[in-house]
Amino acid sequence: MNGTPMTARRAGKAAYEANKLRKRMLRLAGQAIDDYRMIGPGDRVMVCLSGGKDSYALLDVLLELRRRAPVAFELVAVNLDQKQPGFQDHVLPAYLRALDVPFHIETQDTYVVVKRVIPAGRTMCSLCSRLRRAILYRVAGELGATRIALGHHRDDILETFFLNLFYGGKLKAMPPKLVSDDGRHVVIRPLAYVREADLANWAEHRGFPIIPCNLCGSQQNLKRQEIKALMREWERRFPGRTDHAFAALGRVVPSHLMDRSLFGFADLRAGGMPFAAGDTAFDDDPELQPALAAGTAEPPEAGVRDTPLRIVRIEPV
Repeated sequence: MNGTPMTARRAGKAAYEANKLRKRMLRLAGQAIDDYRMIGPGDRVMVCLSGGKDSYALLDVLLELRRRAPVAFELVAVNLDQKQPGFQDHVLPAYLRALDVPFHIETQDTYVVVKRVIPAGRTMCSLCSRLRRAILYRVAGELGATRIALGHHRDDILETFFLNLFYGGKLKAMPPKLVSDDGRHVVIRPLAYVREADLANWAEHRGFPIIPCNLCGSQQNLKRQEIKALMREWERRFPGRTDHAFAALGRVVPSHLMDRSLFGFADLRAGGMPFAAGDTAFDDDPELQPALAAGTAEPPEAGVRDTPLRIVRIEPV
């Protein structure tokens, strides 16, 4: 008897935190959809489900946003069964039938192809990903999908940026919206603003039937794992550093980089007038702080905005 009030309080707190998490995810996903005009009236969105926490959460979020949206759009869930050893092919059909979500299971034995082509001990993810993309593009065409929704989140985008920076020598990440490799489809990432930690907590709360990826998940020494560890260490030692890095992806200043295709360095001439994009290399100038505090200068927008969901019409790509 004495433990009942404490149990009730804990349950109430857990429900409160879960509801707060749900609202945050919906707000951020709705904002990303609005910011990048991902979904419009009449769109048929193909939601790619892998059986991992991110894609389950993506489906959850899109189902809820569809119920709230002022415009009508369709959802169809698609899973690619690549015949990986131990893949539990009964899990997703049962889950989707219980939700009454239209779905399609595509079966293609890419596992045997990857194992034949990639030498033992080498990373399989790149080839596996390319094969998967090609199949999903084909399926999207067959299903009449106008959008292909992937479950990549904020951390995926930032990790990809650092992978390209450190190992590829280029400034490149995962865009929230793009045209597919074959030029026929629009790919969207509605979870672009959502943190991986939130998705993990939501998956635990919802009890998703997670299906592990035994093909690439067994390769622990991937460069992406190194980047993940680096970002975790940064956040531990310097809280907020990854927030600033992510915000920077949306605030690019081509005049202060070195890409001649993005800025006309060769034709740059002094015009005798003040030049806003001048020679200030680092904007966090301590001398500007009094002006910022007094409201006489505009600080850069911090992170993503807190805006309500507004799904808008998307012009043809």
